[in-house]
Amino acid sequence: MRCPFCANESSQVKDSRPAEDGAAIRRRRQCEGCGARFTTFERIQLREIHVLKSGDRREVFDRTKLELAVNLACRKRGIEQERIDRLVSSVQRQIETRGESEIKAAEIGEMVMEGLRQLDPVAYIRFASVYREFSEAQDFAQFAETVRDAAKD
Repeated sequence: MRCPFCANESSQVKDSRPAEDGAAIRRRRQCEGCGARFTTFERIQLREIHVLKSGDRREVFDRTKLELAVNLACRKRGIEQERIDRLVSSVQRQIETRGESEIKAAEIGEMVMEGLRQLDPVAYIRFASVYREFSEAQDFAQFAETVRDAAKD
C-alpha cells in the first residue's frame, strides 16, 4: 500500500478489524519510509457497476461520492458515523446484489432517500432538497409537511 504522505510503497499493518458490519476490513498501517500512520479499508467488489446519469452519461459507481452525499445531509445532526456507514454499506449492497452492471442515478437516490427517511427526518429533507432540486421555499414546506404527516401515521 502506497503511503499517502511520502509515496513509499512499503507499509506495515499495525491493526486490523472488521468495519461497516463486517462488509469491510479497517487496517491501521505505518509507513516504513517516513513512519507516518494511516488507515485503509478493504471492501468486496462483486463487479464494476456503472451509474446512468441524466443526459445519457455513464460513470463508474463510486462509494466515496455516496458517502460524501450522505455525510453532507447528516452534517451537524448528531448521527453516529457508524450508523451513516451502515446506511452507505446497505445502499451499496442493494446495488451490487441486483445482479446488473448498470443502475440509474435516480434509483440510487431513492435508495438513499429511503435510508435517510428511517435515519433522520432533517437529513432526509436536506438530501431531498438537492436530489429533487427544490427551487423555492414552498418546495421545502410542502415536502416537510409530507414528512410530518408520515411521522404521525
